[in-house]
Amino acid sequence: MNVAIIAAAGQGVRMGNKRAKQFLELDGIPVIIHTLKRFEQCPDIHQIVVVLPEENVKGFPALAKKYRLKKVTNCVRGGFTRLESVRFGMAAIQRVKTVAVHDGVRPFVTPEEISQTLKKAGKSGAAILVAPVTDTIKLVQVKSGVSRAGWVKKTLPRNDLRRALTPQCFAYELLYKVMFSMPQMNLIGQEITDESMLVEPLGPVDLVEGHPRNIKITQPEDIALAELILKRNPEFKIRKPR
Repeated sequence: MNVAIIAAAGQGVRMGNKRAKQFLELDGIPVIIHTLKRFEQCPDIHQIVVVLPEENVKGFPALAKKYRLKKVTNCVRGGFTRLESVRFGMAAIQRVKTVAVHDGVRPFVTPEEISQTLKKAGKSGAAILVAPVTDTIKLVQVKSGVSRAGWVKKTLPRNDLRRALTPQCFAYELLYKVMFSMPQMNLIGQEITDESMLVEPLGPVDLVEGHPRNIKITQPEDIALAELILKRNPEFKIRKPR
């Protein structure tokens, strides 16, 4: 069995909006519903656990039912960090084959991309969806305590770089081990921004090339971009319930 954990517990501070970003509407439907529909449509996902702000947990099953999200089996409250939220999601599931962790505000992943990442993780233990880097990337040294001061150390080769997307898929035992059992001594002082960071010290994490349109909605302008993506890709549209 494969289970998806949808990390949607953020408050959307960068959005400058009173509503959490996952509940902002895209084509008249909450972003989180668009995201969940992709996993509902994926034949290789059997159950979905949604991690939400505490105030949204109680009422979410009714919203899921309204949009016929039959695979949503658990709604749990999130934590103060992404890592803590995913831990809460892991605690809500029993031992399964593979766990797919996905950002609740990435509504343009496809069922095919989910399946490809799951299948690769099923063989190797760990796989993540990625996209090419198109900008020139500089490794910099920032002068401590001074805003925007620093210098370029070197330019990184784009062919060796990828943007990390989600889902990120792992064998259940592996993800459980790094989430609960292993002290991450080599990551002390670093902000853990995805699950792959925890697994990388143990060995290679496989890559699946995804589409750049799999954006993460974090800034106000991202909603406008998402509306444009939806307009150009009608296959992502969702019917509103009557």
